[in-house]
Amino acid sequence: MISHGKDIKIFTGNSNPKLAKAICQKLRVPLGNNECGTFSDGESFVSTYETVRGSDVFLIQSTAASGVKDQPGYRSVNDYLMELLVMIDAMKRASAGRITAVMPYYGYARQDRKTKPRDPISAKLVANLLTTAGADRVLTMDIHCLQIQGFFDIPMDNLVGSNLFVDYFSEKYDAERDNTIVVSPDVGSVSRVRGFAQQLGMPMAIVDKRRQRANSSEVMNIIGTVEGKNVILLDDMVDTAGSLCGAAKALIEIGGAKHVVAAASHGVLSGPALERIENSALEEVFFLDTIAPPANLKSSKIKYISTAELFAEAIEKIYNDTSMNDIYHH
Repeated sequence: MISHGKDIKIFTGNSNPKLAKAICQKLRVPLGNNECGTFSDGESFVSTYETVRGSDVFLIQSTAASGVKDQPGYRSVNDYLMELLVMIDAMKRASAGRITAVMPYYGYARQDRKTKPRDPISAKLVANLLTTAGADRVLTMDIHCLQIQGFFDIPMDNLVGSNLFVDYFSEKYDAERDNTIVVSPDVGSVSRVRGFAQQLGMPMAIVDKRRQRANSSEVMNIIGTVEGKNVILLDDMVDTAGSLCGAAKALIEIGGAKHVVAAASHGVLSGPALERIENSALEEVFFLDTIAPPANLKSSKIKYISTAELFAEAIEKIYNDTSMNDIYHH
């Protein structure tokens, strides 16, 4: 029995409509009839062609750039963020019962603290914008810094995308579990990687990288034994892929690893990322579809795993006001 008695409505912006459609298929509800675009001067507009009065509304929109910069069709992080804010405002003014911003990828999450004087804390600003626009709740996945949850005065649910990789790699390396190791590409990701390794029942290692002095080349050390082993590099996101590809090279050339694959929740893939991955020592790279694959993606190394079922389950639980504990402890 649904306690609040509302119907469910799901709408999407332009950032990842394929994922939104897949979520709707899992929930067996139609995708809402709306349109998001820009006026001739570049301002965002939203038109909704069905009633949302009293409905439990979920707006699916990642905030990562798409297309090739300086090329026709390119959309920036700011374009998609503004589109989401305008959608929220439109639903609020149309008397939606509750509005949940479903952000599979939460942009600006790396700007979570001041690293030098007069820096902004943009992750907090985005939290304020979402709340002020009228969002009642935020649902995201593998946010870069968990403390961002404290930036919100509304509920924020952070799904754990690495659970989906656990299922895949458990099957892939079932026969070679004793000869496979999970590696953190840097010291900052150790906590995330440790939990992932425990779920797989595999040991872990760390790539420790540092500069001995200014303007010197980066020195990489491998903490742990990877010689002759299959390596799974785990990160939360891949942006330009420089660190990931450098870690893979070090694991083979310094550590003596046998094979190296990588997995990351968010494939931002900006700048030279695709070229770097294609020319790297990585045999395969797995992403979740929180960000739509690049239109110019041609690499056979890059593969995507769907998050639609996990998001659909979370949306259903939010709609039904039931506990999400079993999702977090998959």
